Amino acid sequence: MKQLIECVPNFSEGRNMGVIKQITQEIEKSEGVKLLDVDPGFTTNRTVVTFVGTPDEVVETAFKVIKKAQELIDMRQHHGDHPRFGATDVCPLVPVSNITMEETAVYAHKLAKRVGEELNIPVYCYENAAKKPKRRNLANCRAGEYEALKERIGSAEWKPDFGSSVYSESVAKSGATAIGARDFLLAVNFNLNTTSTRRANAIAFDVREKGRPMREGNPITGKIVKDEHGNTVNIPGTLKGTKAIGWYIDEYGIAQVSMNITNTNETPLHIAFEEVSEKAAKCGIRVTGVEIVGLVPRKTLLDAADFYLTKQERSLGVSEKEKMKIAIKSMGLDDLKPFDPQEKVIEYLIEKEDNTKKLVDITCSAFADETASESPAPGGGSISAYMGALGAALGTMVANLSAHKPGWDDRWEEFSKWAEKGQKIKDELIYLVDEDTNSFNMIMSAFGLPKGTDKEKEARAEAIQAATKYATEVPFRTIQRSFDVFELCAAMIEKGNPNSVSDAGVGALCARAAVTGAYLNVKINAKDLSDKVFATEITQTAYDFVQKANTLEKELIKKVEDIIG
Repeated sequence: MKQLIECVPNFSEGRNMGVIKQITQEIEKSEGVKLLDVDPGFTTNRTVVTFVGTPDEVVETAFKVIKKAQELIDMRQHHGDHPRFGATDVCPLVPVSNITMEETAVYAHKLAKRVGEELNIPVYCYENAAKKPKRRNLANCRAGEYEALKERIGSAEWKPDFGSSVYSESVAKSGATAIGARDFLLAVNFNLNTTSTRRANAIAFDVREKGRPMREGNPITGKIVKDEHGNTVNIPGTLKGTKAIGWYIDEYGIAQVSMNITNTNETPLHIAFEEVSEKAAKCGIRVTGVEIVGLVPRKTLLDAADFYLTKQERSLGVSEKEKMKIAIKSMGLDDLKPFDPQEKVIEYLIEKEDNTKKLVDITCSAFADETASESPAPGGGSISAYMGALGAALGTMVANLSAHKPGWDDRWEEFSKWAEKGQKIKDELIYLVDEDTNSFNMIMSAFGLPKGTDKEKEARAEAIQAATKYATEVPFRTIQRSFDVFELCAAMIEKGNPNSVSDAGVGALCARAAVTGAYLNVKINAKDLSDKVFATEITQTAYDFVQKANTLEKELIKKVEDIIG
């Protein structure tokens, strides 16, 4: 699955739209990333830009926009209400999907190092990319703002992590940049069946991390308690990593609790919804739904769906489309207006930008027609992967039916785990349907390379071998994943709903055909490899899988026939 990172650079220019446009054009013309939002502020004289893409491409694009901002923005002339110390003031990287915070921090360091070395901009690494504990807090890195930079970068304590520690003319113009890795900031509003801002605020104070001021006597009107330093003493709220306030929205005619979730690991959206709902109920108020402001990571909604499916004691091994529906309805995401995951989920928006025609997105009949055409692809490799996916789908179906079988309620979790495993196998094999065709096309592209000179011939030969090796590895992955289907189908034949045992048997047949078919593709591609040791090893290993698959298929079909009688 594709890794995605969000990048949210903040530029110290919010008034000159010509400058802002030149910066954002660097994003729009970059491959592998998508510009999601541009939010300029006149009073703050600051623009927040959001784009997302694959990690290497995000780092490359972030470097380009930081370089462009260095060219166009002169910090010696900058004035605005927002704290700042550089042309590109901050540039956080945010893990969106299939990538950890630790991995994201590595990319932040890579970007920081390049910005420091190639652009000579002082760079401070902050939050999860911080190299020193005190630098985790952005406010510490930016203390004194631009005006204090001359003195700070030359000090031992605040020498930049990368880039210049000398206040040159270049640094005076660019200022410094804070580059970090942080969690996704989720902006949400909880809709209330009241018009009372006071009640909405009370709920917000109950849940937000900061909480509410402690008072003497009456908790509403009493004197605010101060500590020995004169600071307000707060009663903490129940949700870590959140900021919230209550307000009234004329557009909808209701009050809302408006919340920023700054750490979705500590407080996932569904937990915030449950907690706000509980606090609202104590005030006689009901949360009617949630409004997500901006975009949301796919994982946020899938985690919510798993939470509510578990509460219902239902199988978690259902399709992603079904999970999206459950998340939307469980939290009322469509309460105020329609909620379309294709327009709100970051990963789906990225996929929409990919205009590559996928075999798995066409109808069954169109797939069959495409296979039957004179085109050599899709061929046996893609068909093998699809057969494996169908085998996994059948095993998963039996698991879901078993999880929901009357009288088997105490076993729902057992079958849910099998269904989840089956969904994962199915999704990997679905991916390999197109990847097998892509690998064939890579070979064709390599054969089309120029061969006029000895150097071109050498490069062409290397490209052909690399593409052929990959085209051998893809069907081998199909073998491995399809072989996993046997375990799923065996469990369903032995433990699952006996009324669906024939479906699990057909799943085993699909798995055996997928393993055998993929083996034939491994063998035919491996014969053209110059690395004969690799070719022999992968072909022999693939053949061993075929022998095991044949044995397992016979054993499982016999069990099915015995059960059917």
